[in-house]
Amino acid sequence: MHGVDFHPELRRAARMLPRQVVTPVTLPLLRRASRLMWRRAPAPDVEVLTLESGVGVRLFRPAGATRPGPALLWIHGGGYILGDAAQDDVLCRRFAHELGATVASVDYRLAPEFPYPAPVEDCYSALKWLSALPAVDPSRVAIGGASAGGGIAAALAFLARDRGEIPLAAQLLVYPMIDDRTVLRTGLDNPGHRLWNQAANRFGWQAYLGDADRDVAVPARRDDLAGLPPAWIGVGTLDLFHDEDLAYAERLRAAGVPCEVEVVKGAFHGFDGIAPKAEVSQSFFRSQCALLRGAFEPAAA
Repeated sequence: MHGVDFHPELRRAARMLPRQVVTPVTLPLLRRASRLMWRRAPAPDVEVLTLESGVGVRLFRPAGATRPGPALLWIHGGGYILGDAAQDDVLCRRFAHELGATVASVDYRLAPEFPYPAPVEDCYSALKWLSALPAVDPSRVAIGGASAGGGIAAALAFLARDRGEIPLAAQLLVYPMIDDRTVLRTGLDNPGHRLWNQAANRFGWQAYLGDADRDVAVPARRDDLAGLPPAWIGVGTLDLFHDEDLAYAERLRAAGVPCEVEVVKGAFHGFDGIAPKAEVSQSFFRSQCALLRGAFEPAAA
């Protein structure tokens, strides 16, 4: 702790957080705890659905919508190996309320039992379903996710571009886990890192990639970034993913893809979920909404 320059609003939380939560030993326990935590009945405004593809979705509809409107497909984090769509109910509800958008949160299959491409294909089937809903304007659909969810969202943007079925309005990449080569870098063991460090990162990527072709599976390894949807990338300076995220943003811009970057000084990984009421977290959320609002403006506007 001593000497680490945390954001003033995040110092107290940082003191209580471990640097690593997920290990091969803790994963089964964390999954069990997650299942218990999210087993409770959903709030009345959440529709819990299973699609024909077998993928689970949690749906949030905006109040008072009378015509087809924008939509956001949201992908939860958890290092590709952990997590549940229900963990982001509060966030998805906020997006639906703030943006007047239909929001669907995906319960994709997790690695290592279901490595790439299963999680991305699950999200693609949810994306196709969402864009075909009567309440949704298919020209105003965005995707987004946090951490590993941001990595899947970035991979999904490539899949949507390459298949040419769904024209995405934007991709919202919240401190995305986007480059497996970070595990090979030295000197990244910053004492300010919280929740996700190099050991956890190695474990998550190994589980997710299996024997996949990394040049296809890993967004930051892809050669051709042209034609991807406009992006928003946000990350803290004390996040393990800081360097890889900014490098990806630069590559998007170089390929002609508009990319807005929000760097939060002194913020650790997942800070906005740990301290959601802090002004620094609220500002981070407002920046995401501003990007999506612009992307959701009807083309004729």
